[in-house]
Amino acid sequence: MISLAPRRLPWLLLISTLVVIADRCTKVWVAAHIRLGGAIPVVPGILRITHWTNEGAAFSLFADSANPHLVHGMLVGFSSLAALAVLAVMVYLGDRFTMTTVALSLVFAGAIGNVHDRIAYGSVVDFIEVHIFRYHWPDFNVADSAICVGACLLMIDALLPKPEAAEAE
Repeated sequence: MISLAPRRLPWLLLISTLVVIADRCTKVWVAAHIRLGGAIPVVPGILRITHWTNEGAAFSLFADSANPHLVHGMLVGFSSLAALAVLAVMVYLGDRFTMTTVALSLVFAGAIGNVHDRIAYGSVVDFIEVHIFRYHWPDFNVADSAICVGACLLMIDALLPKPEAAEAE
């Protein structure tokens, strides 16, 4: 059956595109203006813009692997497959503009941003460093943020009561 609902997919892809552009621009700026290992304090003791590269997965998992080429290939492959799966769901749900579809567009953009770095440079540029009291959060980037925000939106949407569930009661 053909849906007569207007397609929202172009808007979802626009969100993804804007996030990827923001991710690329920030990484390029950091690489051009901050030496590797350097930092610029933004909020002293809390937030710094740094310049690190991450050859591993999230939070530098597998960065010190005995077989870095295998890890790199696995990360590129897994991230690419995940991005394609998310894109397929976005296309399927493309007639809706919901918390889920916006979340998927953020996750898709984050995966594309980091996969691009892994393919083009062999590592991902991380540059946002946060300290909360004595806790140091691992450095991250715009793509990582998009993935985390998207994942949180998906969890929130899953926990919220659905309108049809409320009517059935």
